[in-house]
Amino acid sequence: MTGVQRREQLLDVSRRLFAEKGFELTSVEEIAARAEVSKPVVYEHFGGKEGVYAVVVDREIRALTGALTAALAGGGHPKVLVERTALALLTYIETSTDGFQILVRDSPVAQATGTFSSLIGDVATQVEHLLADQFKRQGLDPKTAPIYAQMLVGMVALTGQHWLDARRPGKADVAAHLVNLAWNGLSGLERRPTLTSTDS
Repeated sequence: MTGVQRREQLLDVSRRLFAEKGFELTSVEEIAARAEVSKPVVYEHFGGKEGVYAVVVDREIRALTGALTAALAGGGHPKVLVERTALALLTYIETSTDGFQILVRDSPVAQATGTFSSLIGDVATQVEHLLADQFKRQGLDPKTAPIYAQMLVGMVALTGQHWLDARRPGKADVAAHLVNLAWNGLSGLERRPTLTSTDS
């Protein structure tokens, strides 16, 4: 096995362990045992558990950021943007369950960047600009856009965390219900919401 292959193997093993047990309960010994290598091999590649964790988290943050940014960058009607963003998060959860479990846990190192909460804050900032434009068009105060952006993104993120374990209803239905609440509000909920866009 080449050095690059060994590094990838260690990352895959570590990712599964961090998802199963969390950072605190995962040890270098266990990473090495699962990878069928000695502890010094783990230290050689990553300098320790913190180094492996940092690389795993960085990869997951980049994957999720890319998915959410692509959903927002597509343009279109604000309702469709909300739909695409909700679907992007749910798709990431569906295809990268271990990665999402790692991201939603508390980071072992106090930091302002590279965590799920900082990622959600970044997405909220992007949504804020979209909402401010819509608020201006509708005669609403654009200064309130930041708090609405936090509400909207927080609603999607927390629903994603719930759906991680529940997995019911299906992804498209969850996204439709999210958009139903976000778009119509409690007083205007549709009985059987469906998505406007069906490119999921």
